[in-house]
Formats: sequence, C-alpha cells, structure tokens
Amino acid sequence: MRVIFAGGGTAGHINPALAIAGYLRERQPDAEILYIGAKGGMEERLVPQAGFEFTGISVQGFKRKVSFKAFKENIKTVNLAVSAGKTAKKIIQEFQPDICIGTGGYVSGPVLRAAQKLGVPTLIHEQNAYPGVTNKMLSKKADRVMLAMPAARNHFKGKCHFVDTGNPVRSEILTQEREASRKKLGLDERPVILSFGGSLGARKINEALADIISRSAKDGKYQHIHAYGQYGKWFPKLLEDKGADLEKATNLDIREYINDMPVCLAAADVVIARAGAITLSEIQVKGKPSILIPSPNVAENHQYHNAMSLVEKGAAVMIEEKDLTPEKLTEEIDKLASDPERLAAYAENAKKMAISDASKRIYSIMIEVLASSKSR
Repeated sequence: MRVIFAGGGTAGHINPALAIAGYLRERQPDAEILYIGAKGGMEERLVPQAGFEFTGISVQGFKRKVSFKAFKENIKTVNLAVSAGKTAKKIIQEFQPDICIGTGGYVSGPVLRAAQKLGVPTLIHEQNAYPGVTNKMLSKKADRVMLAMPAARNHFKGKCHFVDTGNPVRSEILTQEREASRKKLGLDERPVILSFGGSLGARKINEALADIISRSAKDGKYQHIHAYGQYGKWFPKLLEDKGADLEKATNLDIREYINDMPVCLAAADVVIARAGAITLSEIQVKGKPSILIPSPNVAENHQYHNAMSLVEKGAAVMIEEKDLTPEKLTEEIDKLASDPERLAAYAENAKKMAISDASKRIYSIMIEVLASSKSR
C-alpha cells in the first residue's frame, strides 16, 4: 500500500496523522508512506523524527485582519496556493499513492484537491467539534469524512459520507494505570490536580492557578502537578512571592514541561487544561474529570465547541478565558475535588465519550475505501 498523509501547522493536525501512519506500519510493514507538510512548519521536524519520509511545500493561511499589510500577505497566500497545487500534483504523480489522507491545516488543501482531481481516493480526519475551513472545503469530494466528535456533522454542508472514528490516542496513554503512576510519582491518596496550558504555556492559566497552588504549599490539601510552559519561566517566582516554599512543599511538582504525560494523566483526579482535540481525547479515554479553559486565540473558536461537547455530556466544567479569575478557578477546583459523587459521574461520562480504537477504525476505513475504488 502506498499512502500520502497531509496535515500540519499544529501538533493537533500532525499527531493524528503520525498515529495513523504508525498503526498502518504495524499492520503492513512494507507500506510506503509519504508525509507532505508545510516548509518551515513543525511537521518538518516531527515527521522525520517519527521515522517517516517528509516532503515540504510552501503554503500559508489567509490573514483575517483588514489592513494593507494583510492584503499584501493574502495576495502572497493566493500565489502560494496556486504553486502549491502544481507542486502537490507533481508529487502525487511521481509517488502514485493508493490513497491520500488529510488531517487538517492549510497544507492539506492543495494536496487533497490535487489527489481528488487525479482520481486518487481521499479521506479527511477532523479532530475538532467545529471543523476547520480546509476540511469543510475538502469534504465535498472526499470518499470519507472521519470525525473525532459527532457534533462536527452539524457544521458540514452538502452530502458527506461521515464515519465516527475518534482521535487516535497514543498507546502509552491507554495502558498507563493510576496506582502504578501515583507510586512512580511518589504521590499519596490526597487529591491530585494536573494542570497545563500547552508547551508554550498560557499566561492567563498560570496567573489564575497561582493562588491555589501557593495555598496548597501551605495547607497541603492537594497534590499539584503543573507545567507553566516555555514562556512561563516567571511562574515559580510568582509562587514564591505569594509565600510558597517550593523546596519544602513536597506536594507540589512545578515544572516547565510535562515529558511524562501518560504517567501524570493516569495519576490525576482533576485535569485543568485548554480544550485542544487531542488533549480532550486523552482525558476521555482515561475517564478524567476536567476544568477546561478554551483558548480564544484559535480558528473558528473551535476549542470552545470542543469543551462544550464534554460540558453537555456532564463530563467537564468550562470557564471561558474572559471569565477566568484566580477566585473563580479556585472555587471550581474546590467544589469538584471535594465532591466524590460528582467526580465519579464526570469520570464515567468522560469515559462513555471515549473512542480508544480510533487508529484501528481508520485503518479499516482505508482498506474499505481502497477495495471499493479497485472494484469501480
């Protein structure tokens, strides 16, 4: 089998493609896989690290601000889109794929459009509850539209062949156990709060958490694992200014980045995070109650819709960033962490939403579409 993957711009588009490609390689070690991404994008680094062949094309998104500078950039975007389409067509003709899979981001547009024009079967995978512009555009001619969240159906137009697949989740997340993880981290039976705002960090989340973390340093009520991110190096000093002695407070684990997320997530009783699609899928498969703070700085405000999909199922609390204060967040953490029945209900409802075999489902769809295309 020869397969092209296209997607990029954010880890939320890249990681699902890599997870599917990894599962395909497990099932068919001789499969030939090519990943097409944006030149200069993070996929240029992550894809080769994962052991897959990578080809980059030049592409960028439209600027939504109204200004002369944005106008000039959008002219450049149009020109790049035209040349990217020609480049994608040439790559596809040379590679001769059996199927093309797009996971979102600007780069998947020209690649899958070219594949559709050349008669190559195409699949798209939408990770969010509110689909991106590229996937909505490509869905009209895609052989299958694979959804992580059923709510996304409401935002596509025209006739689409939908399949609910979920988001592929790392095997390490699925297999890590709570008690073994707590033992590994040196945690006791007090409630464990896990919080993070992404690899770069989120200033608003860091600021809102400082009060309750510094309080825990003094009263020891909670055990708290918090990642403040690359741009949050000021955070430990803020805690010290609030009276927290980080060396003596053994119930606090404050770090820049969480490298052992499968262990930390398994150990947690409550998760506080943004509402990225992959994060939510991991929360669901582990059945973790959560307090979600959607990023307002994302396309189509899709994290709000992601979070609402859990809130509506009684699996999470949402605080919009505009309403986020240290007092509000502290109140919600205390209410949730001190209510065993509510914790159990949230955990059960999150687990009910989980799809733990997404990669297997997607692989089955690939085989089905390939068989159908060959019988035409």
